[in-house]
Amino acid sequence: MERVVITEGPEETMELAADLARRLRDGDVVALVGPLGTGKTTFVKGLARGLFIPEEVLSPSFLLARTYLGTKPLHHLDLYRLRHPGELREVGLDELLPPERGVTAVEWADRFPDLIPKGAVWVFLEHAGQNRRKVTIRR
Repeated sequence: MERVVITEGPEETMELAADLARRLRDGDVVALVGPLGTGKTTFVKGLARGLFIPEEVLSPSFLLARTYLGTKPLHHLDLYRLRHPGELREVGLDELLPPERGVTAVEWADRFPDLIPKGAVWVFLEHAGQNRRKVTIRR
């Protein structure tokens, strides 16, 4: 399945993600790909909205991971700062791919695609004008 949507700003990007979140099941992984500033963290904020997470979602760049609690836990990983995939195992985060419970969103998933389980939802974000984004969702 592939779906391509042009969003007109961060709010529409979050609504698209919230709609996706409502369809996700325990163990699902959402792999996010796109250059800096294309809205990967914004998309994760939308996933949180769809999972009724009241906390503000922050980029986990320096922590590698954050977990938020809602209707399902949302595990938010960021692979940008990893130098090799073994680092994820070293800090025990590989167990979130896939998670036993909840959903895992992985920013910069294309850096180590072998870490992403088969059946993951891949989300590609591209600049499409000022605040516009082209969002391609593949499962």
